[in-house]
Amino acid sequence: MSAENMRTLEDHFCFSVYATSHAIQRLYKSELVNHDLTYPQYLVLVVLYGQEGMSVKKIGQQLNLGTGTITPLLKRMEKLDLVIRKRNPDDERGTLVALTSKGNHERLALEKLPSLLVDSTTLTDQEWNQLTTLTNKLMNELIP
Repeated sequence: MSAENMRTLEDHFCFSVYATSHAIQRLYKSELVNHDLTYPQYLVLVVLYGQEGMSVKKIGQQLNLGTGTITPLLKRMEKLDLVIRKRNPDDERGTLVALTSKGNHERLALEKLPSLLVDSTTLTDQEWNQLTTLTNKLMNELIP
């Protein structure tokens, strides 16, 4: 490929997604800090909300995190009394995770966090729906 055909940074979709992801996390950070939470901890609260219990493996799959990342994250959240971990009665090798009452409270307290993002843009509801649909489609095609 010749130099004149090389894509610029602005033409790399992957960079746009990468930079946008970091910008969203910066936007959320001040609110999360007020709740003593990290962004990955917030995502765990989102995944577990309304669930009676979910396996560590399933949480990792939903968040696209390996056990080497998700297990220490869940242990820290358990120390903060946000989740409870217990052996799966149907499979002693597995662990089930559920939100504690404090974890449920934090999830509810952060219910409007995504509106910070929506309110900081000029995208219409239709554009948000289209962006979300297409981004989820791409994610689901790229993540096995």
